[in-house]
Amino acid sequence: MPRRKIRLFDKKPLPKPVSEAQCGAQEANQVWSDVKLDRRSRDNGRVTISDLSQALSLTKGTVSRALNGYPDIAETTRVRVIRAANAMGYRPLSHAQAIKTGRSCSLGLVIQLSEHDAHRPFLAEFLAGLTQAASKEGWTLTVATAENDADTLRIMRDLVVHQKADGFILPRVLWDDPRIASLSRENTPFICYGRPRNSQDMSYFDVEGEAAMAEAVSYLADLGHRRIAYIGSAEYYAFSHMRRDGYKAGIDAMGLGFDPDLMQEGALSPEQASAATRRLLALDTPPTAIICATDSLARGVYDVANELGLAIGAELSVIGYDGSPEASAMWPRLASFAVDTRKAGASLGEMFIARIREPNAPVAQHLIRAEFRPGGSTGHPKLTSEQLVRTLAQRRAAQNT
Repeated sequence: MPRRKIRLFDKKPLPKPVSEAQCGAQEANQVWSDVKLDRRSRDNGRVTISDLSQALSLTKGTVSRALNGYPDIAETTRVRVIRAANAMGYRPLSHAQAIKTGRSCSLGLVIQLSEHDAHRPFLAEFLAGLTQAASKEGWTLTVATAENDADTLRIMRDLVVHQKADGFILPRVLWDDPRIASLSRENTPFICYGRPRNSQDMSYFDVEGEAAMAEAVSYLADLGHRRIAYIGSAEYYAFSHMRRDGYKAGIDAMGLGFDPDLMQEGALSPEQASAATRRLLALDTPPTAIICATDSLARGVYDVANELGLAIGAELSVIGYDGSPEASAMWPRLASFAVDTRKAGASLGEMFIARIREPNAPVAQHLIRAEFRPGGSTGHPKLTSEQLVRTLAQRRAAQNT
């Protein structure tokens, strides 16, 4: 291929390239503004190190070493080269970078399809945030799918061995997560989305679900509710521990007295939440309000309330968590704690890239709050627990006649 020319505004002939060692004080201190490139040259194809070398009158070796931060390159020259590279739109080839640095400049994400909801409905927003963070730094995002735990670990190893990922973002962390144990043994970098057991010495980003659950209890207690139940998710998820503990802390803070019968855990679907709701409403003193660990579980509460003829927001209050589109579609609209999933993805991406660039930096642990969005699913209790028992008995009897 013919060598592509870089056109200069001043039309002066370029001096012969020199190495860093040959650069005199005047060249070494020359700033990027001294070399004014025609920006149209960027549209002629991919900018290479040869283009930078020709434009800056430096050898390709000097340019390459400046771009890769070698200490034998003067700081003024390094800055000058980086400014030129940014102005001309230079981007290193990913496979060349991998060969030189052992890095692929790619974040890894393995999604396990066997999850009860396959990570819906937030996956698109989460991926958008990760991609945004990666693109901002000139990185890429490598996404793979797996069928089960063993498949996930195998795919992660393969991606690292074949230099397709420098490490991994771990979504929906488990309380005892096999991915963490495997990656730690293999010294592969990772950032958790969530706080697993013994997380004090690892980097993570998380939303304070425990604070949201405590706030939900306080909100309902201020409305006059005294019997407030909780339907939680499976205990193997790290978030389940946080949200359950937040509920219990809220009950204690409001002086309501913890009743284990009001706490139903292990629900993963609306159908399982419906079964838990029926058990709660069958108690001698049933709850007048139910907090759910996710919006999906709240759907199950709605189904039972509609079946029994209970008015959501008046005869039974409900609060969810996630701020999902599903919550907005429920009627009355579900009060829920919303999570900015795109922001979470972007933050995790930024944290991971920072970790790769500074591997000896202290662990990074970031927490944010979920935003409470009121809805028509809560209100002052129209019925006491005793009145609710009589009302349910009457309606069941009417349904059986």
